[in-house]
Amino acid sequence: MNEEEYLKNRLDDQIDWYDRKSSKNQKNYKLFQLILILSAAAIPLLSGYLGQEGTTKYLPYIIGVLGFLVAIITAILSLYKFQENWTAYRTTCESLRHEKYLYLTKTDPYKGKSAFNLLVQRVEMLISKENSSWAEIMKKSDEQNEKE
Repeated sequence: MNEEEYLKNRLDDQIDWYDRKSSKNQKNYKLFQLILILSAAAIPLLSGYLGQEGTTKYLPYIIGVLGFLVAIITAILSLYKFQENWTAYRTTCESLRHEKYLYLTKTDPYKGKSAFNLLVQRVEMLISKENSSWAEIMKKSDEQNEKE
């Protein structure tokens, strides 16, 4: 694989992948957090209306559903680790971009004849490190779920 192919087919592809995954995890995290906050805040508010005249008989069920929603969303956030993935993917994406820009501008450490080889080594190390980190997070998550 030559330099142009590597930059296009490997480095740019990985940057795009990490960028998309980071954005998706950020959106999921913020959406679930928003629903969680609104649901949790609504429970005490609605509970204040229990037993008052003019309230619906369904109010206890609505409060129960909101409590259920809080529990489920908390579990989903814990299980899928949207925040951790968002930050890890963003970090890797920006690190890959940083390496690419250093390489393209022939800035240290990419000044010598072996600049392309060094780029490949450093990029693959970043990708491998992120993959190892992800595997470790998933292992810890599985262990934590087994304890619960």
